[in-house]
Amino acid sequence: MRQRAHIRTSVTAANDPRITNFGKFLRKTKLDELPQLFNVLKGDMSLVGPRPDVPGFADKLQGENRKILALKPGITGLATIAFKNEEELLAEQENPEQYNREIIWPEKVRLNKKYIEQYSFLLDLKILWKTVF
Repeated sequence: MRQRAHIRTSVTAANDPRITNFGKFLRKTKLDELPQLFNVLKGDMSLVGPRPDVPGFADKLQGENRKILALKPGITGLATIAFKNEEELLAEQENPEQYNREIIWPEKVRLNKKYIEQYSFLLDLKILWKTVF
């Protein structure tokens, strides 16, 4: 991503001017996710689990919501599938950061808690299947 001093947000919409053409290609093809496979092999991440988020979100979880931090972060999960088009969704919003904070983030937390509560090997297989197909 290009550095833009006048853009002060951790939210990235599809039309974000900080994204280079090569970056757009990597994001569209999901090749930007490949380094995370090394983290899975090292044991720092899992294939399925709550997706790690940028500072200012996960570190501010409180109460019951903090239980999602107990799991290793995953490459994919229920929230990843639900918001596979997050960048496009944010690009449609007048205030993407506010929409992310008030709509998307609470739903991701809810889905990640649901994953923890319903965890099973079969659920992981279903999530992996939906991620690939």
